[in-house]
Amino acid sequence: MKLSRNESGDSLILKLSKVGYVVTRQKGSHIRLTKSDTTNVHHITLPNHDPIKVGTLSRILNEVASNLNISKDELIKKLLS
Repeated sequence: MKLSRNESGDSLILKLSKVGYVVTRQKGSHIRLTKSDTTNVHHITLPNHDPIKVGTLSRILNEVASNLNISKDELIKKLLS
């Protein structure tokens, strides 16, 4: 499975909320999302662009998957379900 190459910042925020990320702040066109659990706090900043560049999208997904201790493919399945 793949995410669309035309993924916007707003739609990615909605998808990341499925795995526990919430918007904590925004400065200009960059939005910070945070996921807190009992052992750690993870922050990720993403651009609110339409579309997000492919390399940037890939970096964001890799970082989120790494934080969740799952593969990038598993993360994409969760985001698309």
